[in-house]
Amino acid sequence: MKSFRTVVLASLAVVAGYVLHRPLLMSAPRCFAGEWHGCYDTENGVVLMTLVGLPVAALVAWVLTLSGRPWRLAVAEVGLVYGTVPMVWLTLMPGSGAGVVPGRLSLIPLVDLVAMGPLGIAGNLLIFAALGFFAPMRFATLASVPRVLALGAACSVLVEIAQYAFRLDRVTSVDDVLVNAAGAGLAALASRRWWRTPAPRPELVTAD
Repeated sequence: MKSFRTVVLASLAVVAGYVLHRPLLMSAPRCFAGEWHGCYDTENGVVLMTLVGLPVAALVAWVLTLSGRPWRLAVAEVGLVYGTVPMVWLTLMPGSGAGVVPGRLSLIPLVDLVAMGPLGIAGNLLIFAALGFFAPMRFATLASVPRVLALGAACSVLVEIAQYAFRLDRVTSVDDVLVNAAGAGLAALASRRWWRTPAPRPELVTAD
């Protein structure tokens, strides 16, 4: 079973690499030249630099373990931040009509799912996937799927409010919140075996 999962994950990684390598390489010259425009203000550039920075993130986690932190906590802390911040940056990236087009609301559930398409749904599932995966590993109070779902939904609501308030030329949709929260919940299930469990309470000793 484990070997089958490994083969499936490796196959998906190869397919994803084949599909994404061309658009990512389009941003490579500007990113590696240190230019902001054309790199950090584009989805391809942000994704590319996130992938390039993975060894640095791994090094930070390793340094934390050298300071005495358990490896699971070190990986969870780095992964929580490194996997979430770039995704939130992508969702807050302004569109071409930012500041001009008024905020748009879509508050009827399941209406926007069709318009998202498979790629849009997959992207929304990934927004808070790192949060859902690593938060229960780092915080024992979040070692619960309902709590992770609530956390993912709350973070998504904040992002959607920011999109609307700052007029970023994006649609503030309840479906985004639902799919973001679902992505966090599914990721939490994937990391369940490594969740941090609450410390046992000391037994009360009563005098005879």
